Amino acid sequence: MATGSSEEKFTKQAQAALSTVHIGKLVEAGAERMADGIHTEPNLGEGKTYKLNLVCVGKGSVQLTFIPTAAGTKAEVPCDQEVVQQRITVRKPIHIDVDGAKGSTGVIAWQIDAI
Repeated sequence: MATGSSEEKFTKQAQAALSTVHIGKLVEAGAERMADGIHTEPNLGEGKTYKLNLVCVGKGSVQLTFIPTAAGTKAEVPCDQEVVQQRITVRKPIHIDVDGAKGSTGVIAWQIDAI
């Protein structure tokens, strides 16, 4: 498990990676320990399009899922500091989950931009 200084280092690396892809108006952003995952219901405008930027820094991978499933594409994201981008189409309220695969450690960071 990432703790202390390694967790801070991973968080800084993840936020730096996200800063390189920021476009549009920032709606929501954050960083979480992989053990906690991301479980968010962002307040997004119906009928609008957004871009989700997601990065994982550490070891292993994370699983990205949307409810309803039509809002975005389910994906496995490796913890390799590469930013994964997804277009989100909002037709009704959505829920986004990002959970670490078994044995994975590190930090997950995300931002949602209105485009």
